[in-house]
Amino acid sequence: MTEEEFDAFYAAAFPRLTGQLHAFTGDHGEAQDVVQEAFVRAWDRRREFLAEGAPEAWIRTVAMRLAVSRWRRARRWLELVRRTAPPEHVPGPGPERTALVQALRELPEAQRRAVVLHHLCDLSVEQVASETGAPVGTVKARLARGRAALARRLSEADELAEREDDRVR
Repeated sequence: MTEEEFDAFYAAAFPRLTGQLHAFTGDHGEAQDVVQEAFVRAWDRRREFLAEGAPEAWIRTVAMRLAVSRWRRARRWLELVRRTAPPEHVPGPGPERTALVQALRELPEAQRRAVVLHHLCDLSVEQVASETGAPVGTVKARLARGRAALARRLSEADELAEREDDRVR
């Protein structure tokens, strides 16, 4: 099947298959997703499609299998969720974390990425360099500048909080 023939087949069969899978799944969006995925898989085999003789049946079979797989995965997930006790009340982030996140947002992107990867993700300087594509020396400079900027911003935040506390009292 040529690309043009496949395009024509897609245009003719997609609405029909989507309708069939909608009846099967009960969800129009899900039906569109699985039919689309089946067509993507068929694209790689489009040259063999005419020889097989029933391309629409192949697409329908693949789409139905995808729908069943998704349904099974969702069912297993629901069973797992039901067996897992709900977590105890988890408090929101404290003021220190909020201040840190705000200070991180104010850093240039390259410094923020270096600081987060190194200090929060526990990557070595060499690993940060590898992940960001920057030389090790550049990562060290970004870390130094980022930490200095964070220290300034966090100390300013502390001073602001203290003034606010004094004003409230």
